[in-house]
Amino acid sequence: MRKHCSAACLLAFLAAVLLPAAAGAQQQQNMPKPKEYRIERGMPPQAVACIECHKQDNPGIFSDWAMSRHASANVTCLDCHQAQPGDKDISQEHFKQYERSDTKWGKGEYKIAIAGVVTPKDCSRCHPDEAMQYSKSKHANTMEIIWKIDPWLNNGMNNAVERASGCYVCHGTVLKQDENGKLDPLTWPNVGVGRVNMDGSLGSCTSCHTRHRFSVMEARKPEACGQCHLGPDHPQIEIYMESKHGDIYTAFGDQYNWDAAPGAWTPGVDYRAPTCASCHMSGSGSVMTSHDVTERLSWELQAPLTIRPQDFAAFPAKNDWQKERGKMQDICNQCHSKTWTESHYAKLDQAVENYNEVYFKPAKAMLDKLYETGVLDKSKFFDEELEVQYYELWHHEGRRARMGTAMMAPDYAWWHGFYECKHRYNNFMEVAVEVLKSGKPVHKADPYPGSGGDTTKPVQIFGPKAQ
Repeated sequence: MRKHCSAACLLAFLAAVLLPAAAGAQQQQNMPKPKEYRIERGMPPQAVACIECHKQDNPGIFSDWAMSRHASANVTCLDCHQAQPGDKDISQEHFKQYERSDTKWGKGEYKIAIAGVVTPKDCSRCHPDEAMQYSKSKHANTMEIIWKIDPWLNNGMNNAVERASGCYVCHGTVLKQDENGKLDPLTWPNVGVGRVNMDGSLGSCTSCHTRHRFSVMEARKPEACGQCHLGPDHPQIEIYMESKHGDIYTAFGDQYNWDAAPGAWTPGVDYRAPTCASCHMSGSGSVMTSHDVTERLSWELQAPLTIRPQDFAAFPAKNDWQKERGKMQDICNQCHSKTWTESHYAKLDQAVENYNEVYFKPAKAMLDKLYETGVLDKSKFFDEELEVQYYELWHHEGRRARMGTAMMAPDYAWWHGFYECKHRYNNFMEVAVEVLKSGKPVHKADPYPGSGGDTTKPVQIFGPKAQ
């Protein structure tokens, strides 16, 4: 009896001691990391020197900063630009500012290491969640993506200046300094979304939040996205402006509350119809705000063959497309009925299947046959007209048809989309059949104009072994 009592007492004692400890450990494990805020009312003399010097030399920069939330929170130039000893992106040129005799701020006592380029790593000191989300997006990783899939780069079919003035303005450059500490003009200035920074981070927050105002309002407006998402291959801004959403924005946008606090921008309260940010980034209902603009996608509408995001080989999504579709539909349901939303997605799925089966797959099969028979040379792309026709079928008309359907712009879905797909497809097939009958290799543009670009993949992304 005593043995049973002792055992029971021991079990009771252990339960009393261990269970609360286990519960406490579980509770501790589930506790989110507390945010730490530090407010300093003053600023160091070096920060005062920065502000006063730029106020004199660059009044536009000073004015933008003075009107920003940063200025209101006493975030100064140094808080973003100050570099640490050994940083690769220290501006050697800026040290000359402390040798000037035409300003009282050009003195050694104010001398401090500055990085001219502010990166997401710098911004993450105050915005850790946003920087982490952005780092996972296709925006931040677009340099890796395009170097994996783009024939312009991999075949050297455009040269350095064409890339720097065109492609890299949106996609980003690989920043470089010369031996004197000056940024290479072919890599800077640049605020591309996938810019490869010298501190190892990717991207540029100022792609959307233009310096030095860094306005939330600006990033919420469709024109911020329209800087890059336009033109024959991905005209999202044109598609949006044609849609009912864009029409409402044009009519009522001046009444929207663009300055609502981050995470609190609410449909029906602050805005009547969504912008790009409303659907792809902003929080709404139970959906949390995210700076991963690719998070809520359920189709890769930009790919040659429309696939699910996790099947996009160049940069597979780490999440479930069905869950992400649910998020986007929850956003839609803030203003639409469930039936409306689900019916729209059903039509989109049908349009995707129509493009894949009717246009892309037969065209791809024909291109493969042309390569197999030798009438097309596979060593390079774009130097033969049939390759251009195939490329524009998916890269231009095919994208417009799919994106126009997804964003409810019928003119782009049909006249700029499937209608043009038909013409491109028919012309491609007609010439392809004639070429196969003749058996003669097609004309090749040699030399190809404007070619000669470096085909070396950036070692900052792929490492030295990728070459």
